[in-house]
Formats: sequence, structure tokens, C-alpha cells
Amino acid sequence: MKQILTLALFFSVFCGAANAAEKPNMIFILADDLGYGDLGCFGQEKIQTPRLDEMAAKGMKFTQFYSGSTVCAPSRCVLMTGQDTGHCRIRGNGAAEAQTLDPKDITVAEKLKEAGYNTALMGKWGLGEIGSTGHPNRQGFDEFYGYLNQRHAHNFYPEFLVRNEKQVALRNITSPKWESMRIASKKPVDGAGFATPEGRIDYSHDLIMDETMKWVKKQAETEAPFFLYLALTIPHANNEGTRGTGDGQDVPDYGIYESKDWTNPNKGQAAMITRMDRDIGKLVDLLAEKGIANDTLVFFTSDNGHHKEGGNDPEFFDANGPLRGMKRDLTEGGIRVPTVAYWPNTTPAGVEEDHIASFVDWMATACDLAGVETPKDTQSLSFAPTLLGSPEKQKQPEYLYWEFYERGSKQAVRFGDWKAIRKPMFDGRMELYNLADDIGEENDLSAAEPELVKKAESFMEKAHVPNPMWKIRK
Repeated sequence: MKQILTLALFFSVFCGAANAAEKPNMIFILADDLGYGDLGCFGQEKIQTPRLDEMAAKGMKFTQFYSGSTVCAPSRCVLMTGQDTGHCRIRGNGAAEAQTLDPKDITVAEKLKEAGYNTALMGKWGLGEIGSTGHPNRQGFDEFYGYLNQRHAHNFYPEFLVRNEKQVALRNITSPKWESMRIASKKPVDGAGFATPEGRIDYSHDLIMDETMKWVKKQAETEAPFFLYLALTIPHANNEGTRGTGDGQDVPDYGIYESKDWTNPNKGQAAMITRMDRDIGKLVDLLAEKGIANDTLVFFTSDNGHHKEGGNDPEFFDANGPLRGMKRDLTEGGIRVPTVAYWPNTTPAGVEEDHIASFVDWMATACDLAGVETPKDTQSLSFAPTLLGSPEKQKQPEYLYWEFYERGSKQAVRFGDWKAIRKPMFDGRMELYNLADDIGEENDLSAAEPELVKKAESFMEKAHVPNPMWKIRK
């Protein structure tokens, strides 16, 4: 009888229980352009992030976790579909038709709906507009509030946000340029723009967090489990809103950094990150207040590496820590991202986890925890055993793969301790690094390790499935 009960407990916790009450709530928090070294728990010394540092101390800090891509849209596509950029539909920040999910795409939200979850997306989507097949409400999300268009999301004081499939007007007064664009098109413009200083009333991040708190409070009163995808817009820069000032770090105030002898863009960058940290702390406090903290996995990470935009100086903050490169690079600084998993009484506390995983693996992990089958056409590998404190049951990926088509095409593959980068794609020169000894990718070992180069080439060939929408730009 004891053996039967033990097996039943294993399948209930690891494979997913049939009873909705036994399925964990899941909150996936995605920062926008946050660097590997931008949090205190990952070595940051100038910017204060006490709440995320506390979550890392009480939960798990993933030191070898990777984004889906080195820029916004493809990274989010990988996260939602469990397909890497050699397979997924959206492989870059391209035109609307190349940046819209198809009805055939199966998202994490759709799979969790199958398992009885209530679902919501708050924040930035970037994978389909109103009326398109990629709209969140058509891709498994019951509720949506925020930005559909990623360029619209550059503006933190926009003319409107979107609730489900309707635009919600805000109180911000837009610039003459923005207003002339609106009048010419006879409708609100989903693009660049900025509010005039005197018209800055509704800060979008604050509105998104308010909606998030309301939704979670509502879910706490229901019996169904929930999945919240909280896709924050900070600390991305508003390049279109600088008006030549060089300050694209839009934030209502500089807070604790007001009196610092720093540039305004650096004050703004730090203030956005600390504001984000504060609000994540409020969300975690709400879970405890409602008595559902122990039933909820909170997973925090970033969509890609840090940026150098709007006057922000990443070298001042050492934003990539020991890594080389940043956003738009396939070196570690562009794709290895700060990651924290917090699940009281479930995730081992105070663990610095070196399991190699990426956005592609969230699909299988969420399905595993919810007790539903992972779609067969993914490259996703569950890291639920790691979250549940069973590393002996954790399978390892054969490789992780990325491809990118901007600023000269490039490919990268991580296999074991080894990382290979090829520029340009398909026929360029291969670089090879041993990340166990060279996390900064300073020593190219391709000449000394020809067999490993061949292995990397075979992985790259295996991982790339041609897509007519994505071709190398000459």
C-alpha cells in the first residue's frame, strides 16, 4: 500500500493532478531589455532590487537560462509556442504579416486552458493586432490589457491601451507630430510617438500593474487555477520620445536616484528597474495576503539582454555582468538572462541553479505542471523536475539553438559547456567557446577543436527549417 501511495503522489505532483486544486497557479513575469547583471542577486551594485533579491534568496536563481531570441518579438514567440527560432513562425522584428501568430500555432495559454486554467496577459504582446489571428484572445488568453504593437509599447504615456479587442483612451496629451499622424490616418496610430511633458498623466506600467492586481484578486476567489503572463514594458527605452534630448528612459520620477550625480538617462534606467522590483514585490505580497503563495509558481526573467538606447549607459551599470554583448547579439550578453523561480515550500530555497534551459522549455514545463500533453512539434524540454527539487529526474537538452536576421545574419548553438556562433548564417566563419572556462567568450577555440565545430554545424543544420518570410538580408 505504501508503494502505491508513493507512486500516486509522484504522478500527482510531477505529471499533473486531475483535480484543479492540485495544479499550481503560474505567473510568468517578463521584463523588457533587462540585462544579466541588472539585478542585485546577479551582481548589480548601483540599482536596488530588494524584492527580486529576496525571491532569489528564498527560491531558485537560474544562472544558465536563455531567452528565445536576442530581440522582442521572436523571443516572445518562442516563449508562447515552445519552438526555437529555427522552427517558429516569428523569427525577427519584421512586418505585421511576419509578426502574427497563425491559427495553427499552439500557445502555452491554449494548453493551460485545456487543463482548466483561467488565463490573462497583462502588458506587451507583439504577436498579433486587433482582428488578426495572432490576437491574444484568439491564442488562449481570456483577458488582455496592454499593448499589441511593440512600437506602440515604446511610448509609456500613450494615447490609448487595448483591453481585449478594444482601444481604451487614456488622458495623455500627445505631441503635435503624433496628433497630426492621428488626424491624417483618421484613427489612433500604433507606432512611435510621445506625450508632451504637461500631458503625462497615465503611466502605462502603473496601469498594467493595477489591472494585474485586480485580476489576481479576482482569481483568488475562484477554485480554478490561473496562468498570468505579465509582460512588462520596462526598462525598455522610448527612443522615439527623446526629441533629441537623448533621454528615452521614461519614468514618472527618479525616486531614490533623484539626488545621484548621474545622467538623467541613467537615473531613469535605474528608477524603472527599481519600480519594476517594487511592483513585483507588491504582487508577491498579494499572493501571501490571499493565502495562495504556496500554490503559485512565480517565474521571472527578461526577453533578451540589456540595451544601449535612449541615452542609457550599460557600462556604467555593468549591465551584462561577466558576459559579452547585448541585445541583438548572439553572444551570451544578448541571450543569457537573469532568471528567478519563486514557489514557497516547493522550489528549493536559496539554490543557485545551473541547469541549462531557455524560453523554448516553458511550454513543456507548464504542461508538465498542469498535467497536459506537450505539443509534439516543439523543441521544448520540461524543467519541472528542477523546480520541484528533483534534479536526478531532470533531462538535459541535446542543444539550444538561435538564429537572427538583423545587422548581418547569425546563428548560435549551445551544447553542454560549448557554444558556437556562425556569422553570417549557413556559410560564415564559426566561433567556438567553452563557457565553463570562458563565460565572457573571449577565447575562440574553433581552430583547436575541429570535431566540435563539425558537431555544432550538424546541430545548426538540423535546427533550421526554412521559412519564406525570413531570408538573409544582403
